[in-house]
Amino acid sequence: MASHRKTSRVFLLLAASLASSAACAQTPIDVDVELVLAVDASRSMEPFEQKIQRDGYVAALRHRDVIDAIRDGVHGRVAITYVEWAGSTIQRIIVPWTLVDSAESAERFAVALDQPIPSTQSRTSISGVIDFGATLFDNNGFHSKRHVIDISGDGANNHGRPVIEARADAIAKGITINGLPLMTQSDFYSDWAVADLDVYYSNCVIGGLGAFMVPVNSWEQFPQAVRRKLVLELAGDMSATQTAEWLPEAKLPVILAQAKKDYDCLSGEKVWQRRMQDWESR
Repeated sequence: MASHRKTSRVFLLLAASLASSAACAQTPIDVDVELVLAVDASRSMEPFEQKIQRDGYVAALRHRDVIDAIRDGVHGRVAITYVEWAGSTIQRIIVPWTLVDSAESAERFAVALDQPIPSTQSRTSISGVIDFGATLFDNNGFHSKRHVIDISGDGANNHGRPVIEARADAIAKGITINGLPLMTQSDFYSDWAVADLDVYYSNCVIGGLGAFMVPVNSWEQFPQAVRRKLVLELAGDMSATQTAEWLPEAKLPVILAQAKKDYDCLSGEKVWQRRMQDWESR
């Protein structure tokens, strides 16, 4: 009988230990920001442009300014995931949620990202990646007061539901959407593009607390633009967005969100429809 009681006590202690370990494993890690890097992989992005994007993020994650921005936070750590997107149902997680709290962990993220690039896919659905990104904060193992989806792309929404609907739903969940509009399209795709992508992004894409964007007018600007954007997002000092001189890249202004009532946020869909009608009439 004594042996049985001893075995029972050992079993109960073991069960309690396992339960405690499981509870600890499920406790989210506090971070300063949870950041979804959502990068355009639609067909308008040439392979060399895809490579420039990847290399830009890899270089930024290795840069001292970015590492310092992470370390200077309240917790000194952030959570980042990297997603590539195209049409409304095409989103690929390239690097899953990763804790970045040092130069070493940032380097591991950079190495994971510095891999062969998958093929591009058709259509451009900013609404699709906002909806997808909004789900990634659920039960991801991290906890923070700031949830950010950072969208870089070279075109307006032309697939899936209207982008302003997706934006409104994300903002209602407390998510901030920042942007990196790429005014870099080649002549081949220029007929499919909206003429003022930066204005489109500021009116129709970015939104939420402290939302901002950094327009890119040439691929030479991209590495500096990515670094500037990441420093602002990771540092969480949104007051820094008030000046274009905050970092040395003075030619890369930070633009805050705006919402002009007369701006057409369906312009991307209309361009696509018009071009398809022209194509079918040939």
